[in-house]
Amino acid sequence: MDMDTDEELNFAPEEPSAQAKILPIVVLALLALTIGMTIYLFMDLRSTKASFVAQTEQLQLHEEQIAQLEGSVNRATRSVDSSVKELKGVVASAEKSVAEAAQQVERKVLGRTNTLAKRIDDEKVERDAKLSEVGGELAKLNEVASSTDNKLGSLTGTVDDVKVDVEETKTRLQETISELGSVKGDLGVQSGLIATNSGELNVLRELGERNYYEFDLTKTKEPQRVGSIQIKLKRVDQKRNKFTVDIWADDKRIEKKNKTLLEPVQFYVIGSRQPYELVVNKLDKNRIVGYLATPKVKKRRPATTSTASGS
Repeated sequence: MDMDTDEELNFAPEEPSAQAKILPIVVLALLALTIGMTIYLFMDLRSTKASFVAQTEQLQLHEEQIAQLEGSVNRATRSVDSSVKELKGVVASAEKSVAEAAQQVERKVLGRTNTLAKRIDDEKVERDAKLSEVGGELAKLNEVASSTDNKLGSLTGTVDDVKVDVEETKTRLQETISELGSVKGDLGVQSGLIATNSGELNVLRELGERNYYEFDLTKTKEPQRVGSIQIKLKRVDQKRNKFTVDIWADDKRIEKKNKTLLEPVQFYVIGSRQPYELVVNKLDKNRIVGYLATPKVKKRRPATTSTASGS
């Protein structure tokens, strides 16, 4: 009994196994890994939260910008609507002004047309009266010629030669007057008799209806004076018998373009009811020859007063 007990009490403790030694290390490693993962996840979560907060703030900023943009668009829309309304009002006002101006121009044109028509009628009456006067003068001239013929019939020799000259002169005068033409000018006003040469122009002078100024103009830089006006020759078309001139009257320039040979070129000056007439009866290269016919100024008769005496 005692021997067995001693054997049991004297046994040596067993050494731990290799697995028992490794287990604490593994546990520590797992614990460290768990702590590291926890820290990593915490940091990642924190970073994600910060990023989310930043994105949220940026989104709010974008929303504010969008709201501001919508406000700007609304204000711009209202401004455009207001501008469109104002523009419509301006257009309506302009259309009304144009319509009123057109009516005024139409009234002025009609008034001017009526005035011009009345002036043409008055000048026609005056021209007819003058033609009647000319006819009377011609009748008197024929009577004088007839009387002269009777007186010359009793003479002989040299007196017979004088009679022949008088008859020839009278015949040439009548032939010249019959050859003179009367046409309308470029303003539509009936013109007087037209002279085609200096001889016919002298006949017109003898009639005494107008003042006549002959001219022979060449193409120059400066205008040339004819009577009370100035004329500048600009262009001559010999093939078509046309010419273009500038006329200065009453300190105003009047262009007469592409006028033809023997066409009465008419224009008005201040203080004259009848138009001035420019007639070109000959043209060469850069040269025109003709005359200017102007109305004669009639002097007003002084007013006479009569007194009545009582008995």
